[in-house]
Amino acid sequence: MMGSKSKLFNEICSKKRGVDSSVLEQTIGLAVEIAREGREGRKIGTLFVVGDSEMVLRRSKPLILDPLQGHPEESKYINDPDVRETFKELAQLDGAFVVSNEGVVLSAARYIDTISDNLNVPLGLGSRHMAAASVSLQTGAVSVAVSESSMVRMFDDGELISEIVPELWMFNDYNTRVRGQTFTRQEDDITVIGRAE
Repeated sequence: MMGSKSKLFNEICSKKRGVDSSVLEQTIGLAVEIAREGREGRKIGTLFVVGDSEMVLRRSKPLILDPLQGHPEESKYINDPDVRETFKELAQLDGAFVVSNEGVVLSAARYIDTISDNLNVPLGLGSRHMAAASVSLQTGAVSVAVSESSMVRMFDDGELISEIVPELWMFNDYNTRVRGQTFTRQEDDITVIGRAE
């Protein structure tokens, strides 16, 4: 997934986001795989919150017993191909993943405290997107939301900054929700629509 997609994600994973760009790129790659593949024949949605993990953990709580708690950090890196399938399985659970700036998936199935004041989330996006926008506004984290409609959306500073359309056939009739001046990059079977900054 990465290699050739690196240039494609380069603009939305820039250092100006305040999180490690390679960790963000790995997270987006996993999110695109989940959007594309689903699990056991059905589409699923999930949320990844990358960076400022200490603050994110303070602003969230487990929905169930945390399935990642107690496992050593070295076995929870987002770029480890041996655990990516585990993360895909856990994505079926309600709640968010918290990913440290070092690339360790610290927690899964977390409820993100959402404050809707001062958020300008496009109409039609649900509570997962509201939580993604809220946590990116309240912390220094960047959020990557996977919709059950196979879209991947990234939020920074409380705003939708990019949409990734994993399937080209979906792109033809797609009207972006990213506000302001945008750019579009396309490679193989992925299209990225980002806010020009």
